[in-house]
Amino acid sequence: MITIIQQLVIGLTNGMVFALIALGYTMVYGILELINFAHGDLFMLASFLALTLVGVMDLQSAGPASIAGALVLIVALCAVFAATLNWTVDRVVYRPLRNAPKLAPLVSAIGVSFVFMNLGLFWGGLPMDVFGGGAAAAAPKAFPDLVSNENLLGIDAALRITLKDVVAFASSFAVMAALYLFVRHSRLGKAMRATAQNPTAARLMGIDVDRVVGATFAIGGALAGFAAVVYGLYFNTIHYQIGYQNGLYAFTAAVLGGIGNILGAVLGGLVIGVVRAFSDQYVGAQWQPAVLFGVLILILVFRPSGILGANVREKV
Repeated sequence: MITIIQQLVIGLTNGMVFALIALGYTMVYGILELINFAHGDLFMLASFLALTLVGVMDLQSAGPASIAGALVLIVALCAVFAATLNWTVDRVVYRPLRNAPKLAPLVSAIGVSFVFMNLGLFWGGLPMDVFGGGAAAAAPKAFPDLVSNENLLGIDAALRITLKDVVAFASSFAVMAALYLFVRHSRLGKAMRATAQNPTAARLMGIDVDRVVGATFAIGGALAGFAAVVYGLYFNTIHYQIGYQNGLYAFTAAVLGGIGNILGAVLGGLVIGVVRAFSDQYVGAQWQPAVLFGVLILILVFRPSGILGANVREKV
């Protein structure tokens, strides 16, 4: 029983991180029906910025109070960085292709993904101590252990819950709740929902659709920046390909929950996290992708629109 509870703790915590990234996919798709394949690599670049800031501030040797204050600043800077970069990509790459055939922005998103990935490879070669002196740009980078990994239930407790688990889960939950309330009740959130439902009607009602789309990219980017810091603190390892791997999990979570649905993305992320944890424990890590996508296929066979997705007519 303890093993099951332990895997649930691991799965739910991992799932919250995937859900944070999945929200960026689902928000953009909900408005533009665009799969932004560059979103995962945006998350990767934000994680590299977080590690750079940790090195610049020399947090490895700082005290708990200094670390807590610095982490708040790092979260803010990474969120602003990712939001600005995501908004810029929309403005420069995606907006000119709004009325183009759907394959054009899709291929462009894949191109931006490769550009970001190579920027991460270059970034990993910077001559900084936190990057190993830049000797091996493609090698994984160790993210300092800034949050306590001691068992909050005691050294001898059978169940292990650490401050890392609490911070990752609680902070992610708080951000998701704030996003949901923002989208449901704010003026911009209502404009986002109106644009997602019918962009033409939204324009006729006086909504600046381009501004709303830009804001959506910025919010999705900010979520990726926040997720990057949480990921680094929790897993303590980053590399230039984590965008592809975690982006794939996050996109799967968005599809599983019902792409375009915020609550669906969160639910999908939690399902992915729990399935991964139990697969590693009872089946084997080498079978994890097969088990994970087998569950995805099984669910989509009976719910093609996802767990919380709605069946809508495809726009042409």
